[in-house]
Amino acid sequence: MFVHQRTLKKEIHFEGIGLHTGYPVQLTLVPAPPDAGIRFRRTDLKNFEIEAIRTHVAKVSYATTLMKKGVMISTVEHLLSTLYGLGVDNVYLDINSMEVPILDGSSRSFAEEICKTGIAEQDALRKYLVIRKPIEVRHDNKVAGVYPDRIPRATYIIEFEHSAIGHQKIAMELTPESYCREIAMARTFGLLSDVEYLKGLGLIRGGSLENAVVLDSSGIVNNHLRFPNEFVRHKLLDLLGDISLIGYPIIGHLYAERAGHAIHAALVDQIARLKDHHQICTALDLESVQAKAI
Repeated sequence: MFVHQRTLKKEIHFEGIGLHTGYPVQLTLVPAPPDAGIRFRRTDLKNFEIEAIRTHVAKVSYATTLMKKGVMISTVEHLLSTLYGLGVDNVYLDINSMEVPILDGSSRSFAEEICKTGIAEQDALRKYLVIRKPIEVRHDNKVAGVYPDRIPRATYIIEFEHSAIGHQKIAMELTPESYCREIAMARTFGLLSDVEYLKGLGLIRGGSLENAVVLDSSGIVNNHLRFPNEFVRHKLLDLLGDISLIGYPIIGHLYAERAGHAIHAALVDQIARLKDHHQICTALDLESVQAKAI
């Protein structure tokens, strides 16, 4: 765990299209000062800022969308997941459209460029959200929760009827190294049978075989999987992006089963509500805080 807050050593530029809008977009990651947090700046709207925090979550169907005073940023989860997974606390995200570029449907390019550019430690102490009592939300057979643990870890379980997916599980300790190795390369996925329905809703206008794993009734339409359980790895990728909206790195065991963006967001809200179930502290105070966890 890191003692000090972290930002990027220099700017990083990306270009691509939005998965749902299909719009071309330019995105620049800019180093930010201590305690700035993660902030989107709409360069096409006079640098209007939208902080990447739970109070700005507007929609959670098929992607996570932030909105402030009517200004939106959609499909934020892959980029936010990367920043959370690599331990980047402060960065401005300058973007000239309303949707983060999908790139290849994973976080690989974001993670590779950040690692190549480098991360700089800052003078301010890093703050953590330490889970002291279990927090969870349930909806039918869907579950998302976070439980006391001495280190950050996560477990995700999915169950799909499709033969190419079925039952999948991943359980791991969360570190920048494990994120890059196990999570960043996992791509978003969808069923070919849903394509026309989603397009009818005005979604996935930028979707293609180049930025998603696509399945039909017989199996995988495009090339091969990057991992045998790439599907559940991507779900964990999404969870980390959504959970980052709580505003602090979490010390605890994240758990999700048959979940998705909506229940991820519900867990973030539950964490925010149950203030007596967690404590905010620096790395220097972790040991004493964790000793009080039950």
